[in-house]
Amino acid sequence: MDIRKITDSYSVTPQITPEDLAAIRAAGFGTVICNRPDSEVPADLNAETMRAAAQAAGLQFHDLPLTHDTMTPQRIAEQRAICDDADEPVLAYCASGTRCTVVWALGQAGQRAVDEILSTAQAAGYDLAPLRPRLEERSSQAGT
Repeated sequence: MDIRKITDSYSVTPQITPEDLAAIRAAGFGTVICNRPDSEVPADLNAETMRAAAQAAGLQFHDLPLTHDTMTPQRIAEQRAICDDADEPVLAYCASGTRCTVVWALGQAGQRAVDEILSTAQAAGYDLAPLRPRLEERSSQAGT
């Protein structure tokens, strides 16, 4: 696993396996979010298989598959709500961790300065500089 800490309460990782979930729980995570559509993974890594394994490991599991086309304001708000409602740190996964970082960044627009969002993502190894115009637009819509 390549878990990358974005904030104290949110980390991202590329694709995980059912066998990883006990170690994820032992690392202090309480919630796992799958941002990867089932169409991208083999059957043994589909969301329902991962949900069963996560629950067996004592983790909350949320399936919120995202693509460029489905990363809507509603989906962004849903991801943020899952994170805000979590009592323990959240680990989100997708193919590389980038989508999970993008949805976090978009959810922070209007709450944090755009430069802070970008530098936080960069510190975790995700260059979201091309996202700046969208972050600035979301921030201005939020009145910040």
